[in-house]
Amino acid sequence: MSTGDPTETIRLLVADDHDMVLEMISMFLSAQPDIHVQTASSFDEALGRIDAEGHFDILLLDYNMPGMNGISGVLRGIKANGGRPVAILTGNPTRRLVDEAVDAGAAGVIPKTNSVRSLVNAIRFIHAGEQYLPMELLRERAPEEGVSSSRLSEREMLVLSHLAEGKPNKTIASDLNLAEATVKMHVKSICRKLGVTNRTQAVIVSRDRGLF
Repeated sequence: MSTGDPTETIRLLVADDHDMVLEMISMFLSAQPDIHVQTASSFDEALGRIDAEGHFDILLLDYNMPGMNGISGVLRGIKANGGRPVAILTGNPTRRLVDEAVDAGAAGVIPKTNSVRSLVNAIRFIHAGEQYLPMELLRERAPEEGVSSSRLSEREMLVLSHLAEGKPNKTIASDLNLAEATVKMHVKSICRKLGVTNRTQAVIVSRDRGLF
């Protein structure tokens, strides 16, 4: 299990049957100093690579590729990868898919419409032990009555907006020119004020309550 150490290399296996998508993802991620990426063009090839090379820190699976068979592929992937994080890459992240993936134990659902920079942030977010969910679906939930953003400070709202983009604390600290410890303090305060226990829940609840 990841310690969230920013100096730790992330061993990532990406499986997708679209060669162009796989090549673009591999090219960009390979340029990241903390990510070591390998690829597979089918679900069975991904399982074979795990058998041959051992468990990966994160397994990223195209939801519609050959052999995946939907959510059952997520369950098989989690088992094959020794319980380590398995996330879905999809061009159609519906509410039902997200709910089923979360119920199956997926570490995230990443839309193919995301920028490659967002993909990198999502991978690091998942590696830090968090769950990444598509923000466009969270926005669809109706806001609850009687809750406003006044409970959160301006700085906390700013940090929360970066959390919603899937950024880890180190990246938020760099973007906002803050110490990482300060960002952690803000995250704890945000969670406490929203009545949640982790950053993923904070993003979901903030969307539910119409804070964005």
